[in-house]
Order: sequence, then C-alpha cells, then structure tokens
Amino acid sequence: MKVRDKNFKPYMSGKEIADIVASLAKQLNHDLRDKDPLFLGVLNGSFIFASDLLRAIDFDAQISFIKMSSYSGTSTTGTVKQLIGINEDLTGRTLVIVEDIVETGISMEKLLAMLREKNPADIKICTLFFKPGKFQKDFKIDYIGKSIGDDYIVGYGFDYNGYGRNLDQIYVIDNQ
Repeated sequence: MKVRDKNFKPYMSGKEIADIVASLAKQLNHDLRDKDPLFLGVLNGSFIFASDLLRAIDFDAQISFIKMSSYSGTSTTGTVKQLIGINEDLTGRTLVIVEDIVETGISMEKLLAMLREKNPADIKICTLFFKPGKFQKDFKIDYIGKSIGDDYIVGYGFDYNGYGRNLDQIYVIDNQ
C-alpha cells in the first residue's frame, strides 16, 4: 500500500479495530452510564474512532470536538497548537477525551490543562492506541484500546500528511 511517497503494510483489520472499539464502549457503558458525560473528540485523527465509539454507547450522551496539532509528516514537532476550541459549558461535567493515539503525551497534557481551567467534575481519557515506548508524561490514561509499538500507522483516521485517513484498516509504515 502506498500513501503519497511512503509504503505501508497491513497492520490491523477492520474487524480487529471493531473488536477494540466494542471493548472500550463496554467499559464506558459500565463506568459512565449515570455520569452524563460529554465525549470530546480530538480532531482530525479521532473522528472515525469517535463516531464508531459513540454509536456503541448505549446511554444518552453528547459529543463535541477540539482540534489540536503537533505533527509534521511522520514526526511530532513538540509544539502544540489549539486550532478549534470548546463552546460548551464544562463546569461540573464528566468529560471523556476521545483520542486516536497517545504517544509522547505532549498534546494531551496541554489539553488536560486547558480543560481543567473549565472546572469539570472529572476528566477521563479514552484512546484507541497508546505508544508506551514514546510516552513522556505522568498522567493516567483511563481507557486504552491497545498498546502498540513505535512504528508510524495510517488508516482508520490516522494520516500521513493528510492522506490515508479513509482506509478501512490500519497499515504500518514499511521501512524496508
């Protein structure tokens, strides 16, 4: 599989992804049913995951989105920019950050600080993937779909320079 100038090979099927999403939804359905949570999808990467996850939530729930950026090509820049903000009143709410992947934790740490200023009752983090080998911060990730290695992935919302998000499975960069 070629996306722009990079080669990728199959990593995870659509079925495997769906099973992970179903497992996360089951946990959230159990833990947050009576909390009236606001799911907060982090764009652009989480839009497919957030959509699938929210459809698997079996209680009334709201969703909103925020856009943060720290990437250029296949590596993080280390600088986080908030691009689209939050319009809802978060005071006293249980928030569930829905993220496609947590790697270094730099973006998430900034987002957590920003959200805490809005006085929510609680903040939970739900990520499809976690890269423990790259994680540099000290905060709890409440719901992890799957821990993965440090290779670059594309598909199911993950992109390479804006391309490949539409792929229905996940591919890993082929450095051979």
